[in-house]
Amino acid sequence: MSRKINGIKIECVSGDIAFQNDADAVVNAANACLMPGGGVAGAIHRAAGSSLAEECRSMAPLKPGEAVISGGYNLPNRYVIHCLGPVYGVDKPEDKLLSECYRRALLLADKNEIRTIAFPAISTGAFGYPAEEAAEIAMKTVVDAARELNNLKKIRFVLHGEKALDIHRKTLNSIFEKQNT
Repeated sequence: MSRKINGIKIECVSGDIAFQNDADAVVNAANACLMPGGGVAGAIHRAAGSSLAEECRSMAPLKPGEAVISGGYNLPNRYVIHCLGPVYGVDKPEDKLLSECYRRALLLADKNEIRTIAFPAISTGAFGYPAEEAAEIAMKTVVDAARELNNLKKIRFVLHGEKALDIHRKTLNSIFEKQNT
């Protein structure tokens, strides 16, 4: 399932963020130190190899809502964009910080002439953000930001599991329906 806005295809798929062979960049749901961890950060660092952690040392620490870009190393992607999402119930205002993650990642991608970017569901794992609320923020931010982007042609959400995929697809459809009423 996909939608288009400003010539940019927005799609939701089930899969592994570390194996998006046709994406110029993948987004890492990073920790503040930009080091390997569990979940998305662990998968990306394992696939990229130790050179990713070496490059990331000089960019850490990140604050919630911030994003930085690195090389992709052993990943099939040229770049990794690292975003530190908010910890739900701790980092305030969590909705604005989560939105900033997506917006800053998109702006970094556009600035670096990236054409295809793949996002995970930032902050919904160990950081505890409720999936439905996080999907609403992510999709609204992406749809709003798409109007300002010049280089991106595809924005993909790579979700882990059918439940997350279903939530994101329904949210994307809902946002497009609201815009057309």
